[in-house]
Amino acid sequence: MDTLKRRKVRDLLKAEPGIEVLAKGWVRTKRGNRQVKFIALNDGSTINNIQVVAEAGKFDEQLLKDITTGASIAVKGHLVPSIGSGQAVEIQASEIELYGTCDPVRYPLQKKDTSLEFLRSIAHLRLRTNTFGAVLRIRNAMAFAIHKFFYDKGFVYLHTPLITESDAEGAGDMFQVTTLDLANVPVHGGKVDFSKDFFGKKTSLTVSGQLEGELGATAVGEIYTFGPTFRAENSNTPRHLAEFWMIEPEMAFYDIEDNMELAEEFVKFLVQYALDNCMDDLRFLNDKYDDGLVERLRSVLGIDFERVTYTRAVEILEDAVAHGVQFEYPVHWGTDFQSEHERYLVEKHFGRPVILTDFPKDIKAFYMKQNDDGKTVRGMDVLFPKIGEIIGGSEREASLEKLEARIDELGMSRKNLEWYIDTRRYGTVPHSGFGLGFERLLLFVTGMANIRDVIPFPRTPKNAEF
Repeated sequence: MDTLKRRKVRDLLKAEPGIEVLAKGWVRTKRGNRQVKFIALNDGSTINNIQVVAEAGKFDEQLLKDITTGASIAVKGHLVPSIGSGQAVEIQASEIELYGTCDPVRYPLQKKDTSLEFLRSIAHLRLRTNTFGAVLRIRNAMAFAIHKFFYDKGFVYLHTPLITESDAEGAGDMFQVTTLDLANVPVHGGKVDFSKDFFGKKTSLTVSGQLEGELGATAVGEIYTFGPTFRAENSNTPRHLAEFWMIEPEMAFYDIEDNMELAEEFVKFLVQYALDNCMDDLRFLNDKYDDGLVERLRSVLGIDFERVTYTRAVEILEDAVAHGVQFEYPVHWGTDFQSEHERYLVEKHFGRPVILTDFPKDIKAFYMKQNDDGKTVRGMDVLFPKIGEIIGGSEREASLEKLEARIDELGMSRKNLEWYIDTRRYGTVPHSGFGLGFERLLLFVTGMANIRDVIPFPRTPKNAEF
């Protein structure tokens, strides 16, 4: 059997009949009668199965009995036109080899629908379902498209550290990295003596590669990072993870307008790539979970994103409240918008993606460029339907004096930031950047409702299996 080269199911479904083929995969279903068995075979290369027709008289009875949902097999046979609906070809089996049996009583993934909540409890097996096969293939395609977008524009892919002493966001919700014996922690002057630790100082898992990314941008012009980031935020919501992936471009000589244009072009490119290359999986998710998915993806193309200042957005939201719209969280100038506010602007008021700009400086990070009014900064948030914020970014503060004053105003430690401040001491330039949460993007592209369902192994409070 193995003298014949295996072909993937996605390729077999497009092949012309009349050839001998070898397919390998897992059994999705088996049905039939005493004379013939129909086996739906899938190898993960496509959402679609290929049908294997096995005449019972040609095969050992026990072999056919052992071929159950979840079992893995190799099938040699002839590719012939299919008389059934849904596919053009099928395999008329001449040889079947059983690689691995699957106990039909204990195997939790049977033909019947299984809730996503239950699948999260068996995350080591949920990847085998049609749903998560589709999500994984889309995730793979989006990762490739991200690299392609930036590579074609001449950006440099920069690997920023996962272990760091800097808190880029100033939030403090970081996972500590240590080799100290927690049962016998060294203490000096009433405090933990980190000089005895592996790095000789307190270190954590990164929340962002942005600050290091700025170093790259001031060296090679335009860079992007794409890697895991970590937040020790005790949040059990459908939109938060403790470990997630971020894409963070940083560009020298870009102002806020350049930044907004790049962000809009970027997300439109990714959506178009998904529509062009993942349609079988998108249609499956559209039909099973979100019947407006494909249309919503198409809706963000061919239109300009609405650009509106934070101040104007507050006025819109306050007017909505005055006319009877009820929000769970109050809104007034100076508050940070919640998802409900962001979605109202996108879905109800403008009916298109929105880029918010010019936020109060007190609710944004220290590195954002201050406007001349002394109250706002040149930040930008890209808001999408069903998701809310999908991108956050800004023009960075290029002035050494203003950056130092802001750091002092916030009471931040200068000791850990002198390397960052050096970028403003030596050849400072206007520069900008943003961060796109990869899983937030995937929520939009897949139509899934919970962020834990667009990452293979979610890390959330009290959950770090595998």
